[in-house]
Amino acid sequence: MMICRHKEAKDPILENRIRNHAKRYGIRTVAGQEILYHCTSHRPVQDVLSCIRHRRSLSNCENLLKPNALHELIGADEFLNIFDDDPASVQATVEIARNCSFRLEDVRYIYPEEIHSDRISVVEYLRELTHRGALQRYSGRPPEAISKQIERELQLIEELEYASHFLTMHRIVEWCKQQDIMCQGRGSAANSAVCFCLGITQIDPIDMDLLFERFLSRERDAPPDIDLDIEHERREEVIQHVYDAYGRDRAAMVAVVIRYRIRSAIRDVGTVLDIPASELQRLSKQLNSYGSIAPDDFVRAGLDPSAELSNAIIDFPRHLSIHPGGFVFTTGPIHEVIPVENATMPNRTVIQWEKDDIEAMKIFKVDLLGLGALTQLHRCFELISQHRGIDLTMNSIPTDDEQVFAMLQKADTTGVFQIESRAQMSMLPRLKPEQWYDLVVQIAIVRPGPISGGMVHPYLRRRAGEEAVEYPHPCLASVLGKTLGIPIFQEQVIKLAMTVADYQPGEADQLRRDMAAWRRVDRLERHREKLVSRMVAKGIKQKFAEQVFDQIRGFGEYGFPESHSASFALIAYAASYLKCHYPAEFACSLLNSQPMGFYSPSTIVEDTRRHGVRILPIDVHFSRRDCTVEPCRESTGGYALRIGLRYVKGINNKEAKSLESTQIAVQSIEELMHETGISKATVKKLAEAGALRGLAANRRTALWMAHGIRTRKEILPTLENSTEFRSLSLEESTAWDYRSTGVSSNGHMLQHYREQLRAQGLPDAKTVNNMPDGRRVRFVGAVICRQRPANASSVVFMTLEDETGFVNTVFWPRCFERYSTLAKTLSLLGVEGTLQVASNVVHLIVDHVWKPTDFSLWKDFRSRNFH
Repeated sequence: MMICRHKEAKDPILENRIRNHAKRYGIRTVAGQEILYHCTSHRPVQDVLSCIRHRRSLSNCENLLKPNALHELIGADEFLNIFDDDPASVQATVEIARNCSFRLEDVRYIYPEEIHSDRISVVEYLRELTHRGALQRYSGRPPEAISKQIERELQLIEELEYASHFLTMHRIVEWCKQQDIMCQGRGSAANSAVCFCLGITQIDPIDMDLLFERFLSRERDAPPDIDLDIEHERREEVIQHVYDAYGRDRAAMVAVVIRYRIRSAIRDVGTVLDIPASELQRLSKQLNSYGSIAPDDFVRAGLDPSAELSNAIIDFPRHLSIHPGGFVFTTGPIHEVIPVENATMPNRTVIQWEKDDIEAMKIFKVDLLGLGALTQLHRCFELISQHRGIDLTMNSIPTDDEQVFAMLQKADTTGVFQIESRAQMSMLPRLKPEQWYDLVVQIAIVRPGPISGGMVHPYLRRRAGEEAVEYPHPCLASVLGKTLGIPIFQEQVIKLAMTVADYQPGEADQLRRDMAAWRRVDRLERHREKLVSRMVAKGIKQKFAEQVFDQIRGFGEYGFPESHSASFALIAYAASYLKCHYPAEFACSLLNSQPMGFYSPSTIVEDTRRHGVRILPIDVHFSRRDCTVEPCRESTGGYALRIGLRYVKGINNKEAKSLESTQIAVQSIEELMHETGISKATVKKLAEAGALRGLAANRRTALWMAHGIRTRKEILPTLENSTEFRSLSLEESTAWDYRSTGVSSNGHMLQHYREQLRAQGLPDAKTVNNMPDGRRVRFVGAVICRQRPANASSVVFMTLEDETGFVNTVFWPRCFERYSTLAKTLSLLGVEGTLQVASNVVHLIVDHVWKPTDFSLWKDFRSRNFH
């Protein structure tokens, strides 16, 4: 039994009790200390964390906190002094420590063998499935290069005993196909011909000359990483299938440790310190998501600048969550190998280790990841089939559509997977994609790797014919040929290291690992001298060698492998094709797949309207739960978009489904309530959203009638003859729409103020984007996103929107600091600055900010901030 001494009043009583129990039952006592922090200066942090854990404020913590600071980590001499009167207990402690010889390496993990035919081995079964898949992929005998690569991979898989891992993924993919669930493998798995032939991935690695060693190699000595993207709204079906197929006792999801960031630290610490929630919210609005808190941030928020406690817990573990899709499997009961617990979500179990722990233990993990873009594509295909009788798939979409590439070159990509962000939109008119592989480059080039390495501008100059395509060394033509002599992808960097720096496969794999561990800067720095000196020795210029290493560091933070980018490019092109040719169905499927993507539903609706698609309002007579498309001659493509009941705030799925069943049948609000069984509160929400049009003279009257209904049993039919109220103006209707649904069929709020703005000399976004370089501009727009990329030297980018489109603004650090309160908090912002126009890309360099006035119905909508 353990005895602790911390000079607390209760210590002698507890120690006496423990010694009596030990003597009575013949148990030895052990000397120990309750260590809560490594030094006494961290005691305040420990106190705050204790209050957070118990959900108490510091002023109401009662006896939850320790009475002194004697819980620090102490040295051996001090420990012996504390227990100098009890050497026997100290000796017992030493003996226990010596006997604690367990090492994690002692855990023996065996991947469960997949069920297959008894007549052949697991490897032969995998070989049979792979060759069968190759015949299907290539409509007959596969090319010799494919056959050789397949055999090389199968031999290595057999040598490393990974066959069952591939069969597991094949089994999951086949089940998804049977259930009509769209899925697609990505990441390093796309480098594998076996994965391609098994149907796990959709990229031909031989045709694209991808690097298989990035996926699997002898030197890597780690399980292959196979990621499977699945329609995000049906992923839970796949997860439950996996549990059913492998057993809850042999399958579990991987954990993620959620750590404190600035806002969560402020919220939790501020609550402990009894700071009002309104003041904490005001402070949070002025901060980025990452980094630390400066004293000035507190001053601007009107708080005492005592940032130490909040800063002290940033990056501390906050709670345990579930990995987006990581699964582990074991041959025997999983709890015998890894600690397991029930997840908060029903019917899920989760291990208590993160993915890095799993990798360190060489435990196989499969990732079943939810991807909203696949949900959207599937829904869009269904809408096109239902309304136009055209059956499309990702494989049947033509990959050389000129209209699609013309749309991409204009950066008309709002809502398009992977190429809709502000940075991607700015790159598209410069890169000017003309074929599918250009999208592979497009997706990968707007990343810290190429940007940090200074590779973006040389690539664009060469692509535009402004600079000759040259190679630093003749042997690099095969490595860098696809990207005009400029390294863009992770695989190219690894190949480059092997080709001109003579990296052996083991060294190259270590480089890959160190790039992945980007937070450990020292791990990458140890490659600098080796890489640079070896390249220079082969005749490569020092400057280029240094650029390559800078790019490696950037890749470590966030760089795309070619295989990953190619997998995403398939989805991006399919989405682009649908947006170009079926704008109503594209927008409808996108709205029905929310939340996903970069933009809010209101921005998606406005973009759809600008493309000539008519937007129809929510109406209980015609709207279903989801958004729908309806034939409409006045609409581009012949179909209009009807907003669905799902967008009425406060209405759940059950209520929306019950409203679907009524459709055109009901003739009054009372009848609607009676037939559907919805509550009075729901009727009010429908009235506010304008969904009861046709059942009342106008929205105000509908709301009044909804207030008058008491219960289903006490319907007041006389309300239909009650006083009618004045109809809302178009401006008021739009404001009510945004407040009750977040979207509007009446247009953007700013279009109702256009005459007022024009009178003040303020142009719309379309006009701004057609102005020449160097023009001074004043503009008012809704802030739809704020960004402060880590590699942008504290530059802040904001996108402002009005009814005609976007204006992309740039805030240099000095300007942003000068107007930080307005720039961080306002959703309707006035800006002034100078236009910068190059390669059809327009940016407004801001030097002055103001708060627009006289916008009486403007609601403070939230922007989507990506820092």
